[in-house]
Parts: sequence; structure tokens; C-alpha cells
Amino acid sequence: MDSLTQIVLGAAVGEAILGKKVGNKAMFYGAIAGTIPDLDIFSSYFTDTVTALQIHRGFTHSIVFSLLFAPIFGWIVSRYERFKDFKSWSWLFFGAFITHPILDAHTTWGTQLFWPLDERLAFKTIFVIDPLYTVPFLLFLVLAMFQHRSSKKRRLYNTTGLLISSTYLLFTFLLKWMAYNQFESALLQQQIAYKEIDTRPSPLNTILWSANVETDDAYLLGYYSFFDTQPISFEIYKKNHELLGNLINQDNVQRMIAISKGWFTITEKDGKLLFNDLRFGLLSMDAGTQDFVFQYEIVSDHQGDVFFIEQEKTQRDAKKLMSDLWLRIKGN
Repeated sequence: MDSLTQIVLGAAVGEAILGKKVGNKAMFYGAIAGTIPDLDIFSSYFTDTVTALQIHRGFTHSIVFSLLFAPIFGWIVSRYERFKDFKSWSWLFFGAFITHPILDAHTTWGTQLFWPLDERLAFKTIFVIDPLYTVPFLLFLVLAMFQHRSSKKRRLYNTTGLLISSTYLLFTFLLKWMAYNQFESALLQQQIAYKEIDTRPSPLNTILWSANVETDDAYLLGYYSFFDTQPISFEIYKKNHELLGNLINQDNVQRMIAISKGWFTITEKDGKLLFNDLRFGLLSMDAGTQDFVFQYEIVSDHQGDVFFIEQEKTQRDAKKLMSDLWLRIKGN
């Protein structure tokens, strides 16, 4: 999830664990702890694109990390704060550390919660930024912040924020199930044979859902809004995996395929060979567009080593996507 959401979650968890004893300092340290797992993004400055993608939401988003580093941070804070209970501070950091990846596990990218195992937990029920999750949560946290630490209202506000956000998170599973059924029914009615369906919410909401559908030689991409009145239509995207040629045997290519969970197409554009990760959708809803959110140029150097270069996205791309989404959310 986005940094603000993780700060709010960390602060609320810190308050629930230690707010009665240390007041707003619990929120402060909880907020800091809520951002620490995402420091893995700095790996992109020291490694290649593929390695950075593998590292992101890996070790720092694991149970192992929470168990190892919560006592360390708890001990550090207990050394200079007036409240000296090492155990209580450790529980605060553990609570903020572990809830961070659990929340991230609801997104499309998921988290390697059980690191060192390779499997990522990804429920794909919420987008990385969702105002319906964050805004009510933030409002109740702010209300709690201005109450005395021993006030019953303070605990009530914080608990209410946690309950509302958690209830919404659970509700997204129901929404995903309902959307999945709509996609499944559409494929059945259109007599489309498929291997697998992968569904996820579109940016900033859980009203409009998208689906990737795998067939033998192509992927179908479709959208469904709960306000739709017309049947779901699907766009066809050829896999074109054969365009990789001998590159398919390169280590970095195999790693990238594993990162995408096999949901990828290959396209050629302006002399570039492009790897398109389908899991995060398109930058436009125009028919036949090939502008994917995560698109990488495949480049080989003189030694035959393969590198991936992420294609830049512009402010214009974002405006176009937001405009298209708003129109599509309202129904087809």
C-alpha cells in the first residue's frame, strides 16, 4: 500500500498496543515502524531492475524480519525514552512491522510473508491506493490523537478506525468473488475456452474490476463495473512468447517470467523488444492499446547478458488513465 496508508496503520497499531502508557509517542513510533519495511525500494539504486523487483516486498515484508528486528528497535527506543519497558516497545514494533506486509498481501504485487520461501501471498482485493480504506481510518486516528491518553474516547476512536478499515478489507473479498463470477459467466456465455482467470480491482476503487484470462495462445483482458448494464467484452492480446527466441534461456528472462507469474506478453515497438507484465493492467482503455503499466525493454549487451529497462510513464499517461477509469466505473 501507499506510504500514507502504512503510516496510518502503523500509528493505529502503535496506539492500540502502547497508547495508554505513552500517548502520542505510540502513534509516532508506530508510524515510523509502518514505513520501515518499504525501505527495500532503495535496492533499485544498487541493483539491476530484475533483482530490485525480486527484493521488493521480500525479506523486509516477512515474519522473519518482524521477529528479528522488533526486539532490536524496541531495545533502541527503550534506551532513550522515559518509558523503559523493552518488552512493550518490542511488541509495538512487531505489531507495526507484521501488519504492514499483511495489508500489502491484499494487493496485486503481494508480499513474501513467509520468506525465505519464494511464494508471494497476493489476494488481489485492493489497489495500492484506496481512499475508502485510508480516509476513514485517518480521520478516526486524528480524532484519537487529540484525546488524553487515558481517555475512553481515545481508545474508542482508534478502535473504530481499525474496525472500519478491517471490515472494508474483508468486504473486498466478497466484491472480488462477485466480480469473478461475472467474468466467469461472461466467458461461459461467449463460449470462450480458457485456462485461468486472474482478477483485481482497478486503481483507487473496488467498484471497477479487471480480469486477465489465459487461453492457449493469447490473453483476454476485460473490465466489469458493478454499475454495468451491458455484457462484458474482452480484448485479445497475443502472447507472442516466441519473439523471445533464444533469449528465453537467459537467467534474467526466466527470473522476469517468474516475477510476472507467467502473465506476460512480448511486443515489438519502434525496434524495441518489450516485456509486458499483465498483472497491473493498461495505461489506457482504448481498444487495442499496448501501453501497459509495467512495460520493460529487453536489452542485450556485447557479452550477451540481458537487462530489463522499465519504460517511463508520464503525467499525461496518468491523466488519461484516470479519465478512462472514471468513465468506465460509471458503467458500460
